[in-house]
Amino acid sequence: MKKITLHATDLDGYLKESDKEKIAHVNELYKKSLSHCSVLETASDLMQLEDARKGLVDSAAEIGKYLKQVCSEEPNIHVYSFETPKEQHGQASRLIAKLRDPNTGHEEFLYYIQRAYEMLFSHAYADAALPGKRSIITKTPVTSPVRNYAVHRIPDVDSLIHNSVMCVMLRGALLPSMILSKEIQEYSADDFVTPFALFKIKRDDSKKESNMDYIFDLDRSYFSLESLDGKDLIFADPMNATGGSLVTIMKYLTDNNIKPKSVKFINVISALKGSLRICRAIEGAEVYTLWMDPVLNDAAYILPGLGDAGDRLNGMDSNDNPRNMIQLLADYGASITNLYRSQVREIEQTVLER
Repeated sequence: MKKITLHATDLDGYLKESDKEKIAHVNELYKKSLSHCSVLETASDLMQLEDARKGLVDSAAEIGKYLKQVCSEEPNIHVYSFETPKEQHGQASRLIAKLRDPNTGHEEFLYYIQRAYEMLFSHAYADAALPGKRSIITKTPVTSPVRNYAVHRIPDVDSLIHNSVMCVMLRGALLPSMILSKEIQEYSADDFVTPFALFKIKRDDSKKESNMDYIFDLDRSYFSLESLDGKDLIFADPMNATGGSLVTIMKYLTDNNIKPKSVKFINVISALKGSLRICRAIEGAEVYTLWMDPVLNDAAYILPGLGDAGDRLNGMDSNDNPRNMIQLLADYGASITNLYRSQVREIEQTVLER
């Protein structure tokens, strides 16, 4: 079997000393939050609980201010809640709160992921296309006194999307990639459906963040190198924790003399460490995220995070019988596959016509 492995030590080699200092500082700041979390989880005294709530709010504000300062110095890290008008922040914040909540069930979680990627598409593409707009004329169901047609002005994104390839890092990234591809199709003038490249990559979760391995399985991936050369590569993954999966894939591509025109990594939540690693390791890569979280725990999970986004979107695979791409698409059911019919067709052709 052909597999490529990247180690956490290789990833940290890309970081500057100033990056490591910032990561260490935000880790220290987050320790205050953890102490308040511990009180909220275990205390019964009302005064203690109230003090912990206030302390957690103050700590979050301090961390948010610091993260905004750090990201303002990084032109390739785009955080929705740092770059958009304040009037839009409440929507993003409430959406992230619902995704974090362990009581948010599968259907709701999927709904909020869809909303998140619609907002992210607007931030990465629709807003970037402005002030350029084009008119679309739409037939309506109203026929009295005559058939009605409506005119709508939308951002003209065609120049930004027609060279793109949707790159799927299985498996939690599958549905977010389909959502982004659907958004591109809806905004394009010619119903453009992105080509898909499918990369089978996973972390070795038996290891800690400090010695994590990232394993890229070439035999179970579906892409041609030539189709990626000179393209605008879009990677969508709900969570960017360490950045290791993306760096592993991009290192393989560059080692094979593939030179993409651009690389965008689009996440619902991104950790500071993973964002900095990507910007340092991949020339010109841009990170777009709805929300920036401060730290990782020893198991390389984002804190405060939202758990395993892949499992919450797709359910858990068994170790003995992991689902392949077609099985995963089938598990989404008719409501999802019908909504993303064009994207499912592209993925099926990518897998079955290899």
